[in-house]
Amino acid sequence: MLTSARLVVVALFATTVLAGKRGLCWTYCEFTDLALSSDPGVFNNGDGQVVAIYDYETYAPPSTNGNGGLGFIGMQRCTDCSSSPIADLASRQAAQGWATVFTLNEPDINGITPSQAASWYIQYINPLAIKKALPAVTSSVTSGQGLSWLSQMISACAGQCYFDYINLHWYGTTFAEFQSYVESAHSQFPNYQLVITEFALQNPAGGQAAQVTFFQQAFAFLDGASYVQLYFPFVATSPALFQAYNPSGVNIVGTGSCLYNNDGTPSAVGNLMY
Repeated sequence: MLTSARLVVVALFATTVLAGKRGLCWTYCEFTDLALSSDPGVFNNGDGQVVAIYDYETYAPPSTNGNGGLGFIGMQRCTDCSSSPIADLASRQAAQGWATVFTLNEPDINGITPSQAASWYIQYINPLAIKKALPAVTSSVTSGQGLSWLSQMISACAGQCYFDYINLHWYGTTFAEFQSYVESAHSQFPNYQLVITEFALQNPAGGQAAQVTFFQQAFAFLDGASYVQLYFPFVATSPALFQAYNPSGVNIVGTGSCLYNNDGTPSAVGNLMY
């Protein structure tokens, strides 16, 4: 749904309108050693289910196969990153041609106030005549975090933040919790499409099998939810790279949600993406 008079009508991606909802969350685990990195194109098999990729940066994902033919979405994950300087945001977008931008990674737990985020957004994100997502917030129910932080940011915007998507992250213990969270976000922001850019069970005792069961349920739910535009299961890497370069992430979700096996083939979770 187009929610801003100042936005031009564009496709999610620069080249074509795609009907699928699934995407790859490409992390820095894949950046460190390209000889070991995975191929995003493994999931681009022509059936149109997997359509997008983002890498928390405003430059295309380092990999053995670029973006694998998927629609790249730039992300300005912090107010001014050394790897993605805010001064380069507009020029990188124009040069690369991506037509959607994600913004700020979990500012609700990283010391950025809603008013600071609103001022930053108005200055730097509003001028981009493309699809826009508000900052990605956690599923925390602590006052001043999660959806309450987002609501406060929208209030601080005073109608001057132009956006199309509410961006959600979720980690928890059951599919029922996940479904409730997504439905709650939709209820709170019924006029906007949702993008879920990180989600998985939190280190389940059942390991990969538990993640497979969860994602089977989650994918069916999200595919049937008309208010969900895109979703990105966490995480598009292999257990070996995840353990080597993001041990704190492994502590949160384990390695069972990895979309790749160590040999670069789709994992049991990855096979659900088709």
